Amino acid sequence: MKTFALDSNILSYILKKDEKVISRLHTEQDKGHECVIPPLAYYEVKRGLLSVGSKVRLRLFEDMCRDFTVGIMETAAWDKAAQLYAIQRQSGSLVEEADTFIAAFCLVGEYTLVTNNTKHFEAFEDLDFTNWK
Repeated sequence: MKTFALDSNILSYILKKDEKVISRLHTEQDKGHECVIPPLAYYEVKRGLLSVGSKVRLRLFEDMCRDFTVGIMETAAWDKAAQLYAIQRQSGSLVEEADTFIAAFCLVGEYTLVTNNTKHFEAFEDLDFTNWK
């Protein structure tokens, strides 16, 4: 069984009822795969919904969070994020910190990241990611 970690852009597509993304989500769930929401993706979506005052989508998001597990950044994930940052800094190509935290969360949990921003995650060696969009 696989566990998919849903990036904030994928969560937004689900909230907007994107048929392609929702169809793929259901296909994977029918196969017995699970989904988890990285804590930083949770934060990114919730802050966006609160900042624009979207009460309807906020309720939908809260319902979604009851259906999927919202992950926790354990010490091992923070340590991995620090390692990833150090590697990026030494190579001279820093990736946005939010993406580094999400990548570390996925690597430590052995999750497949689902994102529409695949270019953001190409720098992370061994990170398994896919695009449902």
